[in-house]
Amino acid sequence: MNYTTLCFDFGNSRLKCGVFTNDSFKEEVVLPNDDTATIAKLIETYKPQKAILSSVINHNPEIESLLSAKTSFHKVSHLTKINFTTPVGKPETIGADRLALVAAAAHFYPGKNNLVIGLGSCITYNFINQYNQFLGGAISPGTQMRFKSMHDHTAKLPLIEKDWNFPVIAYDTKTNLQSGVLAGISFEIDGFIDFYASRYGNFNVVLTGGDAVYFAQRLKNKIFADFNFIYKGLYALSETNND
Repeated sequence: MNYTTLCFDFGNSRLKCGVFTNDSFKEEVVLPNDDTATIAKLIETYKPQKAILSSVINHNPEIESLLSAKTSFHKVSHLTKINFTTPVGKPETIGADRLALVAAAAHFYPGKNNLVIGLGSCITYNFINQYNQFLGGAISPGTQMRFKSMHDHTAKLPLIEKDWNFPVIAYDTKTNLQSGVLAGISFEIDGFIDFYASRYGNFNVVLTGGDAVYFAQRLKNKIFADFNFIYKGLYALSETNND
């Protein structure tokens, strides 16, 4: 018998939901807001049996009651049953999105040293070793945050939109900003990959997030680009935590 699972990913920039039929990812839905009416419409459309929520924002708490009433529901937290260990000082401080990404790595690439790079409002580097231990990683500003920060904290630098046809050796203010942010992130990602690769064999890298398709083409290192990786991690956590 087929069943549907809704995997909600509430980030700082967008509210999204991945729809699964059994264990197959079907589609992504971008939500306009977290109103109960929006979630109710989603439930009416897909008639899910299960739901899971990863949120790094102060979302509308009423949607949790709605999802609990209509589905077998789980909210990701440090109390979530996970398929890896977290030998860090304060596991309760690990973001729900990072838990989902690491869960996906442990599920799809077991026995490997995995670096999962999530491209969002911030860029997260999440390292889980071949013994299924999540050791941490790094967090740095994402693309839009870098553009906005240079505009907000200077008197004259403009706020520009990303344009992937930028020259690395830039020739005016706009292209200098493009190169500084976009080429800078590419070099940063390659640098972190080189760092981990020099210390760990049997090494695997997954790049995910909204801009993964663009950065994947610019990296010198070999990586796997999986745009739905966080949804796959949330689905795996849902199967473990939703009876």
